[in-house]
Amino acid sequence: MKKEDKSLIIEQIKATIGEYSHFYLTDIGGLNSAQSSNLRRLCYKQDVKLVVVKNTLLRKALETSEKDYSQLFDSLVGETSIMLSNSGNVPAKLIKEFSKTNTKPVLKAAYVEESFYIGENQLEALISIKSKNELIGEVIGLLQSPAKNVISALQSGGNTIHGVLKTLAER
Repeated sequence: MKKEDKSLIIEQIKATIGEYSHFYLTDIGGLNSAQSSNLRRLCYKQDVKLVVVKNTLLRKALETSEKDYSQLFDSLVGETSIMLSNSGNVPAKLIKEFSKTNTKPVLKAAYVEESFYIGENQLEALISIKSKNELIGEVIGLLQSPAKNVISALQSGGNTIHGVLKTLAER
């Protein structure tokens, strides 16, 4: 491969990673064509982009990026594919679901919510991660809860007082 072609591929990888806020480095080597097609189909349905890359080209793309991805470099061994997503835990759930019937994909590392997760043992932690929007929704729900309780207490108290006054007036 010519140097110009390599630099073009490096720029494409860098641009693709820049389009997504989260990515997982996985090993899908050893899957036959049917399993690979099923994995790609699942990824497509869940808005996860699956790209098979060469380790050296990915490393150079990560090195030229504005962010420091040096913690991921040790994971760039063997066959590597990238799962890109804008939702932090969707690829982890997909890996776990697909691994129930297949030996692969295997999680090597992940960059999720501006944190690094290295190793296959981090899969459960990645599954339980909530996105920023989910956390904001929970905080808003918690903040609204006391106000809703006060309003419902005032409304039910008003109905009770109204009922007592109505009964007294009828007597």
